[in-house]
Amino acid sequence: MTIRVAVVGATGRMGRLVCRLIEESADLELVARIGSTGDLAELLTADIAVDVTLPAVSEGIVAFAVANGVSILVGTSGWSSQRIAALETRVAEQNRTGIDPVGVIIVPNFSIGSVLATSFAAMAARFYDSIEIIETHHATKVDSPSGTAVRTAELIGAARSALGPVIAPHADQRARGQQVASVPIHSLRMQGVVARQDVVFGGRGETLTLSHETLDPSSYEAGILLALSALPGTEGVVVGLDRLIDLARVEAEAVTSVPPEDQRPEGAQPE
Repeated sequence: MTIRVAVVGATGRMGRLVCRLIEESADLELVARIGSTGDLAELLTADIAVDVTLPAVSEGIVAFAVANGVSILVGTSGWSSQRIAALETRVAEQNRTGIDPVGVIIVPNFSIGSVLATSFAAMAARFYDSIEIIETHHATKVDSPSGTAVRTAELIGAARSALGPVIAPHADQRARGQQVASVPIHSLRMQGVVARQDVVFGGRGETLTLSHETLDPSSYEAGILLALSALPGTEGVVVGLDRLIDLARVEAEAVTSVPPEDQRPEGAQPE
């Protein structure tokens, strides 16, 4: 069965990429290309929709899709935890009263490597009290901090919920960055860059830096297709590509795949 897709923000860089992937897929059909300020009524011709627009208009686009029973994939930045909480309430109400269940998948970053780096940062957060994020994007990116940096900071904050906020001295100074979940975020917007994020951890006598750099937009393709394939079966609001990859299961399988030491051939080491 072919899934009909409408793309809002189809003329932008990400929109053009999403449209191309849909047209190349045997399981998807592109039925509407809509500009960021186009006629949203075209969404009603689709089974699912994609929003890759601007933070200022994204919320209204998603609200329109949900109200009309169209599940939507959101690749637009600017979805704070407060905005997501309001959306969860709206989607839950729609699913109680609507005929067909609606799903919303919000993906701050479609790069598999970026998702892994963010997950690793959340894992490391319990072991360090000094944590800061430096994120760099192309000069034309209109929002800051990036959705990826906000998501990373929020996951770090959640991982440290029992430990308290990170150490961020002189937080009242403007040059110290914007704090999200107590983590300072420093945003660079400059030419010659696609996207890069560094999460820096400081401890006694050491620092740890987790870095991810996007070299080409082709790194988003696998994540976009994964999210599109997951959307038709989604109910409610799902945030983050990590929720679709199920990193907890992958980690558990990796651990259980290593045999106990007493069952390994003599001299063998785990791969």
